[in-house]
Amino acid sequence: MPRRPPRPAVPAVLVGVAVLALTACAPAAEEAAPDTPSPVSSSPTPSNIPTFSRAPTDVRLPADCKAMLSADVLAQLGTVPLNDPALGASGVQPDGSLICIWRDPGADTTGLTTTISRMNRGPALDMLNDLVSTQGFSCYTPDAGTRCEKTWINDTYPVNDGRTLYWRATTC
Repeated sequence: MPRRPPRPAVPAVLVGVAVLALTACAPAAEEAAPDTPSPVSSSPTPSNIPTFSRAPTDVRLPADCKAMLSADVLAQLGTVPLNDPALGASGVQPDGSLICIWRDPGADTTGLTTTISRMNRGPALDMLNDLVSTQGFSCYTPDAGTRCEKTWINDTYPVNDGRTLYWRATTC
């Protein structure tokens, strides 16, 4: 009798980690106001300090794992447990980041982990470039951000595992 492959507990068998790294709305160095000649004065004043036309504002990170998903995605996740304490730290973290773990603690490979946190542009892009050069990730630039992803065949089960990271600057 032919052996049937195991059925995943969740329709999406992809194990993923999504990082949405946000920064405050202050312009990056290359977006700062250009240097303009300063008037001559008897006291020395710095002339290369960028000026901002508006005060930076803080953008709130989501604080609810379910509220940020569409009804369709929630339906696909079905009865998969969310943030089971057996899986480690999850929910809103002390630094304001959010970790959402959709996984049955008894599942061997099926699950989805999403982490949303703040990260400045330079370190974020360095991290994403490192994933390309050292781990074979592919990156592209949708929705005014940078998305890097990689999938692979699980070593134990006949399923694909994967990881996706996304970074974009916040808009105010």
